[in-house]
Amino acid sequence: MSIAIAIDGPAGAGKSTIARMAAKELGFIYVDTGALYRTIALACQRANVKTDNTLEVLAILDKTEVKLAFNEKNEQIVLLNNEDVSSLIRTPEISMMASSVSKIPQVRAFLLDLQRNMAKTNNVIMDGRDIGTVVLPDAKLKIFLFASPECRAKRRYDELIEKGMDIKYDDILQDVIDRDYADSHRDIAPLKPASDAIEVDTSDESLEESVNRLLAIMKEHI
Repeated sequence: MSIAIAIDGPAGAGKSTIARMAAKELGFIYVDTGALYRTIALACQRANVKTDNTLEVLAILDKTEVKLAFNEKNEQIVLLNNEDVSSLIRTPEISMMASSVSKIPQVRAFLLDLQRNMAKTNNVIMDGRDIGTVVLPDAKLKIFLFASPECRAKRRYDELIEKGMDIKYDDILQDVIDRDYADSHRDIAPLKPASDAIEVDTSDESLEESVNRLLAIMKEHI
């Protein structure tokens, strides 16, 4: 029987990086659900569709195929109509658009089976906003990972600067605050810890410390 580990938390908490490294250590498959919503957002952007226009977004779904795959380096990538868009979905604009499209029930349903099917047939670590509460409510282990908005904004700022992007820290911080509010106040599957989740604050930890702490929790429970 397959084992599923759910990691939820706000944007920039380090979920994806930590989950990816933990999955490699444990030999599990890492599933980045946030990338799926970002890919829908990118499809909307390319079609000049406003993500708050539900009818237009739903029309895009009929022409959209989203897949998770692995490249020649065995790195997980996300495909939009068979195009690798992994590096194109990480901008602040796409982040906010993803938060908007994730409020649409039909978009969540569109991606739900893809996520659940991966967990049925593989040992997975899946991260997102509602994995433990909605997508995988029966997960073997649920973790809610968080850090202060300032800490998360600084991490994101450093990452984008390293990629050569011209960005201001204050803008990133405001994006983080706005995204937190949107994710936690949406009507459908709002961001919140599952009742049986273990809550972990990584604000004062290095990446290595966070990974080691989560690995210890995972090994204890699985």
